[in-house]
Amino acid sequence: MRIDVHAHFVNERFYDAILTIPGITVRSPEPGASELRYNNTSYAWRREAWFDPDHCLKDMDAKGIDMRLLSLTSPNVHVFETAAQIALARDLNNDMFRYCERRPDRFRGLASLPLADVPAALAELDRVRTHPLFCGVAMGSSLNKIPLNHKSLEPVWGRLDALKIPVVEHPVYPANTEGLDEYELPIRVGFMFETTVALTRMIYAGIFERYPNFPYIVAHTGAALLMLMERLDNGYRIFPDCRRDISKLPSEYCRKLYYDSCSCSVEAQMLAHRVVGPERLMFGTDYPYIAHGDPSHVEQLPISAEDKQAILGGNAKRVFGL
Repeated sequence: MRIDVHAHFVNERFYDAILTIPGITVRSPEPGASELRYNNTSYAWRREAWFDPDHCLKDMDAKGIDMRLLSLTSPNVHVFETAAQIALARDLNNDMFRYCERRPDRFRGLASLPLADVPAALAELDRVRTHPLFCGVAMGSSLNKIPLNHKSLEPVWGRLDALKIPVVEHPVYPANTEGLDEYELPIRVGFMFETTVALTRMIYAGIFERYPNFPYIVAHTGAALLMLMERLDNGYRIFPDCRRDISKLPSEYCRKLYYDSCSCSVEAQMLAHRVVGPERLMFGTDYPYIAHGDPSHVEQLPISAEDKQAILGGNAKRVFGL
C-alpha cells in the first residue's frame, strides 16, 4: 500500500484568506494560473485545474498512490489574527473532512489548530480527533514569528503526547526575508532554513525529551537537519545553553523523529536511510505543487524491497494507525 503523507488540501476558502494578508499581490503568468506574491517573491501559487474535485484522485490513480493524508500548505492558519485563526481553522477542518468523506478509502485528514489561542487549539483538537478520518495534526515551522519551543505551547505538546497524536511539520514563509527578494529564495531556501531552525529549537528546548510519545514527521527529508547533527552534538558538548534543557545528545532525538521523502533526491534520502533507518522514513509527494511527484523517487533507491515497502506505506500505516 502506497501512502502519501505530504499532500496538500486545495481549497478556495484557504486561498481567499491568503489574499487578505497585507502586502499580498497577484500575478497571472499564464491562463488558469496565478501566483500570490509578497515582497517580489511567490508566497503561494494556484492552478485552476487543482480545484476539480476529482483532480487529486486522478493524480493518485495515475501514479499508483493508494491513500493521501491531506493537510494545508504554508502558511497553514498561523499567520492570521487570533479570532480569524480560530474560525478559519474550524471551517477549513470541516471542509477537509467533508472532502475526505467523499472517498474514505483514499483520504485521511491532518487537522490545523489555531495555536495563537492555546485553549481554543485544544478545544479544536478535541473536536476533530473524534472524526473517523482524522489521523493527526499539521503544523507550521513557526507561528507568525513565535517559535515552536515557546512556553505557551507546552499544554499543546502535553495533550498531543498524552494522546499519542502524530504531528506533520511543514515550513512556512520566513518571517524575515531581508536579502531574499529574488530567485524565489524564501521558498527555495527559506523553507529549508525554517524547518532546520524549528527542529533545532525544539530539540535543544527539550520538547522531545519531555514529550516522547507523539510521532513527529519532518518535511522535505528534514531539510538540513540530518547534515547538521554532529554540529548540534558539538554544541551540546561545548555550550552550557545547549544542554540546559536536554540530557542526551541532539542526534539521539533526531533519530527518533520521522522524515518524509519530499526532498525527492536520491542522495538526501540515502543519507536519511543511513542515519535514521528505513523505519523512520515515509513517502511524500508535495501534491499538487510538485507535478512530477510520484513513488519513483523511492522506488529507484538502491535499498531492499522490504525497506521500500516500509517507506512507501508500511511506516505510515503503523504510525498513523491506518
